[in-house]
Order: sequence, then structure tokens, then C-alpha cells
Amino acid sequence: MPTAQDALPPADTSAPALLAAAEPPWLAVARGELGVCTAGPGACHPRIAGYHATTALRGRDDKVAWCSSFVQWCLDQVGIAGTGSGLARSWLGWGLALEAPRPGCIAVLSREDPAGWKGHVGFFLREEAGRLHLLGGNQLDAVREHDYPAGTLLGWRWPTGWP
Repeated sequence: MPTAQDALPPADTSAPALLAAAEPPWLAVARGELGVCTAGPGACHPRIAGYHATTALRGRDDKVAWCSSFVQWCLDQVGIAGTGSGLARSWLGWGLALEAPRPGCIAVLSREDPAGWKGHVGFFLREEAGRLHLLGGNQLDAVREHDYPAGTLLGWRWPTGWP
């Protein structure tokens, strides 16, 4: 069911707003989307269609996996070019690889088969008890914080040119 989020203007990415943030600006954008969720059968949440519009999934509805589209949209809001792909694992070839996570870095995870093509992507928040806590889209059909087994991690990524 659509939320009030689809009536919001684009995220505030002005210099003062970004400088005041203690976290990466794309993570602040992602937090502003908390609660956006898929619509019921036969409907499509317009905000999620907007996430897809930033990737090769343009024109798709919210029943198509949208974790990569969400990451792409958040980065777009702060002027960072992403992969443009709707595939989670496309982020493994993007930006800089990190040896250790930083809050807001992109976490790329495997789904089902570590050698397969399926995956999940979101923004790293913290690790607790062998679980990675991510803020992302399409996490139980919504933008929310959710945890995943640390053993599913494929890589950490960070935008090139960002400190």
C-alpha cells in the first residue's frame, strides 16, 4: 500500500544539509525513504517505480526485485553515478573495494548459490553476532533495516572519490 513517502519532494541534497550530516549523504537519503513498501496485488507503489526509473528496470513495477534500483536512486540523489543495473551483483564491479566495512558502504550479498547470479545489495549499518545489518530496499518488501548472515557477503564497495 502506498505511503505518504510518494508525496514527498526529492531529498534535500543542498550543501548545508550534506555538511550537517554525520553519515554519508546517500545513507541519509536512504533513511528518508524508510517505510516505502510494495503495493498490493495489481498495484505498483509509484516511489518504487521511481527507483526503477534510475536503472535498466525503468517501467517495471514493484513486484520486480528492487534492491539495486533503490541503491542506485539513493546515489543519484547526491550526484553519484552508480551501475545503472537492476542486478544486485553488478555493484561488485563498481567503485572501490573495501577490506573492512564503513557505515554507509554498499554491501553485496549472495542469495541461494554463492556462485550464482542472484544477490542482494544495501547500505551497511553495523555487524552484530555474525549478522550484517543493512538499510536497503526490497528488504521484506520495504525500505527498512534488516539483518543478513555475514557468510553471505560477497564484497563491500565505496564510491570512488569520496573520503
